[in-house]
Parts: sequence; C-alpha cells; structure tokens
Amino acid sequence: MAEIVLILAFAAGIYMAWNIGANDIANGMASPVAAKAVTLRQAVVIGGCLDFVGATFIGSHVTATISRGILDSSKIGDPQVVMVGLLSVLIASAGWVFVATWRQLPVSTTHSVVGAMVGFGIASGGFQAVRWMTILPIACSWLVSPLFSGLLTYSIFAFIRRSILMQERVFSSALRWTPLFAGGVVLIVVLSFLTKTPLGKRLGVDDYNGVMVGLFLAVILGFAAKNWMARTIKKVEREGAEQIFRRMQVFTACYVSLAHGANDVANAVGPVAGIYSIYRTGVVLPEAHVPIYLLAGGGLFIAIGIFTWGYKVIETIGHKITVLNNSRGFSVDFGTATSVLIASKLGFPVSTTHAAVGSVVGVGLARGVAGVDFKVVGRITLYWIITLPLAALPTIVIFTILKSIFL
Repeated sequence: MAEIVLILAFAAGIYMAWNIGANDIANGMASPVAAKAVTLRQAVVIGGCLDFVGATFIGSHVTATISRGILDSSKIGDPQVVMVGLLSVLIASAGWVFVATWRQLPVSTTHSVVGAMVGFGIASGGFQAVRWMTILPIACSWLVSPLFSGLLTYSIFAFIRRSILMQERVFSSALRWTPLFAGGVVLIVVLSFLTKTPLGKRLGVDDYNGVMVGLFLAVILGFAAKNWMARTIKKVEREGAEQIFRRMQVFTACYVSLAHGANDVANAVGPVAGIYSIYRTGVVLPEAHVPIYLLAGGGLFIAIGIFTWGYKVIETIGHKITVLNNSRGFSVDFGTATSVLIASKLGFPVSTTHAAVGSVVGVGLARGVAGVDFKVVGRITLYWIITLPLAALPTIVIFTILKSIFL
C-alpha cells in the first residue's frame, strides 16, 4: 500500500507543480508583458528559468508535514492515514488551481493547499482536528494583503507622477531619482533572500548583517544604475523616462519570479516530502527533510507549467484590470515585492497573488475609478473567497475514496 501511495504522491506533486507555474507566473511577469517591457515569450522563458533556480537552490530543505500548524496531528494519529490524507491534499488543491487557471483567474496556490489541509483534517479527525485560530489570519489576509499592497503601490506611483512625470524635464527627473528606486529594488532583493530565510542561515548571515549588506549594495548599485542608464538611454524626455522604468521593472519582475520558485515550491513538494518521510520512518515527524532532487523536480515542473499554460493568467492581470505602461508597471512590481517582504518579515500570512492584484488595482485607481475594470476584480475576489471551501470539499471526497481503497 505505502509504495503505491508514494508513487501516486510523486505524480500528484508533478501535477501540482505544473499548476503552480501556470497560475503564479502572472505575479511577476504580467505587468512587464502588459507594459511591453518584455514579450510574452520572453516572460515565460525568463520566469520559468528563474522559478527553477529559486526552487532548486533557494527553496527550503525543511518543510512541515502538517502544513503551517493547521492540523492537530494528535487528533489524527495513524501515519498511514496521514499519508493518504497528504495525497488527497495534493490532488484536490492541484485540481482547484487547474480550474482557476482554465478560467484565467489568479488564485493563491498556498491558500489552496491550506483549504485542502482543512478538508483532510475534518475528514480524518473531525472539526476539532483543525486549528481554526490559524485559519483566521489567513482569511483576514484576503482583505489586508491586496489593500496594503494597493495603497503602497498607489503611493509609489503618486510619488513618481508628482516628482517625475509632471516635471518639465521628465528624463532628468527620472535619472535624478534612479538611485532611490534602483537601490530600493536591490535592498528588497537582498533582504528577501538573506534575512530570516534558509539561505541566510546557510550563509551564516543574521538580520543586522543582512540589512547592512543590503544598504551597502543598494547605495553602490543604485548610483551604478544611474550612470549606466545615463550612458545608454537616449535623452528623449518622456520616452527616456519610461525606458528607465522599463529596465528597473524587468529586474523587479525577475526577482518576484525567483522568490516565487523559492517560496511556493513547498506547496508541491512539501506533501510529497511528508509522505516520503512517513514511508521511510513509519511515523509522522514535525518536519521532513526535502531532498535536493525533489526541489529540482518541483522547480522543473513549475517551469513547464509556465512554458505551457502561463500565458492564461498573465492576460487577466496584465491586460483586463487596467492599462499599464512602464512607470505604472514598475510601481506594481515594486509595490508587490515590498508589501510581501514587509508582511512576511512581520509574520503575516500573505499571498503574492493577492498582493499583485491589489497593486494593479492601486495603480489603476491612481487614474481614477474609471481606470479599473471592477467586474474583473469582482470575479477574481470571488475565486479568492471560495478557494478554501472548494479545495476542502473535494479533499474530503477524495480522502474518503482513497481511505476505502488503501486502508
């Protein structure tokens, strides 16, 4: 029995990774495509490669077998039940993400896994097996995450418009502020990967040193970016300013893709690692080691998902909510990355998908209410709300069927 469940888990993990790539590539690459900073083909190639690198070399080698403390393992007990349950979680959450991608709507793959874990907990140990107070902050993040990122992005673009786009000499103004924006991007990248992360721990970098390294590189590379752009961009006022933002936008979008691979590969390989750990040890451990080949495999199929179906959700976020150019697109990517960084370091459960959509809405509102298609936003929000129940209910059904077969 255990061998069959393990084989099925590998297959379900592959399917989940493919769906993660197809749905989540839009988090970083939708705005550059919409603003014509990169082509759609370039976006899926760049996003796929960076997601693979992030998953393989930066992704966590340790994952919780009972995801994020959502379930009380003492209420479930039997390791074989947990194996079948984690397999059910993979199948159900992957199925929901597939449906959302088919409908061209961005959903949180993390919250899909959370919803499926809730379904498994209810089916195996009853409602008391679910730690409902852990679910509350996740539900609150549906509101807080897009609002925070939207307000931040609105403020960033309002500053850009007032300090650069409304000035008489637009290109000179953009060049003057380049060290701040380029340095800010560098600082976000460094802090994201060096502070309170597995990579930072492996390198022996504490939070203080991570901040110091980030500030040092931000100053050096910020002014280097200004000199590079001054030499290589034609000094045509508005077009030249947009070129400056185009280059910074591509870099920021690349960071979002790299970070996505590092963070969200756990949604696919975490349950697989948990099943493999139980298969080897016969007990449910609080944490399971994730072999490098699992991370690489997860990253590979995330990349394949991007290559094959990633364009569908890019179309929704990039084109259907509001109109984006390079300065607006940079504001979206910078606001998304900054809000996710701040929230994650403070310990708040946020979704990059929710933050990205909130940022697009925020920059659209900077043009007025008419600048946002709220019908599309409404459909996206509906899918966010029903993610938990529509991942939980199929898990209950699938777990019941698999339990009758294997147990």
